[in-house]
Amino acid sequence: MSTQDLRTSGSIIPVLNPLYETLAPLTDPLVRVVAGLFLVPHGVQKLFGLFGGYGLEATEQFFQAKLGLPAGVATFAGLIEFFGGIALALGLLTRPAAALATGLLLVAALQVHLGKGFFWTSGGYEYPLLWAVVTLAYAVKGGGRYSIDRLIGKEI
Repeated sequence: MSTQDLRTSGSIIPVLNPLYETLAPLTDPLVRVVAGLFLVPHGVQKLFGLFGGYGLEATEQFFQAKLGLPAGVATFAGLIEFFGGIALALGLLTRPAAALATGLLLVAALQVHLGKGFFWTSGGYEYPLLWAVVTLAYAVKGGGRYSIDRLIGKEI
């Protein structure tokens, strides 16, 4: 098969095309839901001290002492992660929730993780930057077909 034939057939393994066509509409909402749900436990750690977190008071102290940020930023970060994560997963107010998460994750990548190098295993910025790019995509494109925003017919 020539290179031209491969380009026009759409796939190297054409027998898989029906599978791709069936699953393709589900991949975007899957990524949105997972991105949102991955944020929620981080908010729970900050706000409630669960899942190995320190709770709001200790997180506020950390933000002040180690990051030089006002204590209220810890509350704001926890709220974005918890409520914004739920909203993103549901596709409710998707663009604002995703935009807030993008900002939060970029601040985390640059303020907290940048000095530790690239790799997440060393505390680097790899992981928060990846999720910032994922949430940025939803801040730009919205919740999509399988979202509450679409269901109610309103996207900001």
